[in-house]
Amino acid sequence: MLRQRLLSAAILAPVVVLVFLAGAPWITLGVAILALLASHEVFRLLALAGLPGERTIGLVAAPIAVLGISAAAHDGAALAFVATVIIMSAIAAFPRSLARDGFLAWTSTAFGALYVSLLAFLPAIMEVAPAVAAGAPLEGFLDGGRVWLLVLVLTVWSYDTFAYLVGRALKRGRFLGHISPSKTWSGVIGGTVAAVIVCALLVVATGQPFLGGLFLGLLIAVAAQAGDVAESLLKRAAGAKDSGSSIPGHGGILDRIDSFLFAAPGMYAGLILLAAIGVGRPA
Repeated sequence: MLRQRLLSAAILAPVVVLVFLAGAPWITLGVAILALLASHEVFRLLALAGLPGERTIGLVAAPIAVLGISAAAHDGAALAFVATVIIMSAIAAFPRSLARDGFLAWTSTAFGALYVSLLAFLPAIMEVAPAVAAGAPLEGFLDGGRVWLLVLVLTVWSYDTFAYLVGRALKRGRFLGHISPSKTWSGVIGGTVAAVIVCALLVVATGQPFLGGLFLGLLIAVAAQAGDVAESLLKRAAGAKDSGSSIPGHGGILDRIDSFLFAAPGMYAGLILLAAIGVGRPA
């Protein structure tokens, strides 16, 4: 198992780094591919949970959401996308002979498509990212959009890493044990503290206020934990240990990106709020 994990990491890590360094539009394309693969896993889990939806709608909708993020940021296109998914999901469910089956197909299809479409907030962050201040430690390292994506990634990783380490070391208090028996309050607190500190330091390194970094760190930590638990809830309903087996030793794609499904929109909302109160300017 360890050998598989190391081999998978050795193959995937360089690919992720190269895509990140290449910048837009390659990041957006890479996220769209992840959305396609994750959609397949989500609809597999929904089927195992007794909620078979129209997989094709999800496989089409999620990549479109990611690729169309620039358009979705203007003229109500995001709302139009959500409305279209809900309407198309309903139409696809109409042929079901039993009304209950049709309703379950409608709701599961719309959920599966919109759930993975949350990945669209990753490239969206680059659209609203504050500029890296002149003279700041991270100035010139990457463009503003990618710097803030890096802030998100390192903050989420810090949360996940320290939640695991502190949780294993202290093992104090079960956290939502009916969904994920291995999680503890000590892990949640340890991960949150680490995420807040890491995010605050990185935000300061962009030339933005320390308090803004504390706020973003807390927001990302809470959202990342919620994203992880939400996927655990789906897997538990489906009776599955992993979302898939596409990454040997690591499970499925969804298992690796579950935290980001909630953390990305959380950070996006946080950046919008900070900009609204005068903290940070768009790049």
